[in-house]
Amino acid sequence: MKRCNFAGVLGFAAEDNMKHNRFRGLGIALVTPFRADGSIDYDALSRLVEYQIKGGADFLCIMGTTAETPTLSRDEKRQLKDYLVQRVAGRLPLLMGCGGNCTAAVVDDIQHTDWHGIDGILSVCPYYNKPSQEGLYQHFRTISEASSLPVVLYNVPGRTGVNMTAETTLRLANDFENIVAIKEASGNITQMDDIIKNKPLHFDVISGDDGITFPLITLGAVGVISVIGNALPAEMSRMVRLALRGEYASALNIHHKFAELFKLLFVDGNPAGVKAMLSEMGLIGNYLRLPLVPTRLTTMQQISEIVRDLGY
Repeated sequence: MKRCNFAGVLGFAAEDNMKHNRFRGLGIALVTPFRADGSIDYDALSRLVEYQIKGGADFLCIMGTTAETPTLSRDEKRQLKDYLVQRVAGRLPLLMGCGGNCTAAVVDDIQHTDWHGIDGILSVCPYYNKPSQEGLYQHFRTISEASSLPVVLYNVPGRTGVNMTAETTLRLANDFENIVAIKEASGNITQMDDIIKNKPLHFDVISGDDGITFPLITLGAVGVISVIGNALPAEMSRMVRLALRGEYASALNIHHKFAELFKLLFVDGNPAGVKAMLSEMGLIGNYLRLPLVPTRLTTMQQISEIVRDLGY
């Protein structure tokens, strides 16, 4: 496969590696703000995008799970993508979700989507039908061969019902140069460390879990695709940058400061927690689309206290 030529973002890796993966540092798993009537709130989305850029985000991950993408219509997805491309206007790289449990359908999406303004594809492991490791390899091989953009794998067995092993990830990384990274949310530190130790130069590991971002960077990960970053981009950006520079004591202080919040934001599901926090901060309305619902009152009260303590 022809080697892609992509500029780096943060300037802390070898030049050859920088030609591949632009998705390093703090990535934001961007939420989709809604109005009370269920429509997309583009005014709130505009505020949120500017808040992320001002806060120091390094890239945005759009149309992922946190964006409630399964509840968006095809037209809404297209309009949302076009709006974000126009709003961001090249100021940050954009990584866009494109995955599913039918390989042919994912390939069809890749072939018929307008990818103008998008810098890479995030593709989740097939869910529900629980393929074998060979099935996962063939699924992502087919996606890689169909895509002219860099591909970031997404392993999240808690949602998909299947874990992609380190062996399968490394096989894909070695066989396809446009597979440039994996968003790892397996929770298995040993598995992640195996990938980091044995990966090819062009391939990176990105944390898919806010709570393990700090320890994973100390092992060699290059950043995070963050949920809490929607609400606290400046703080998360500082923690990630400190850790990437090897200033572990200062980064650890921030990690410990938000340890309880990491848990709280997910106790009633994602993105219910972070939407509640963003609502308390006055950035968006606290609206989700069914089957997701807002956090419980007790959770909301705890989040409100944290927001006040943080001075927002």
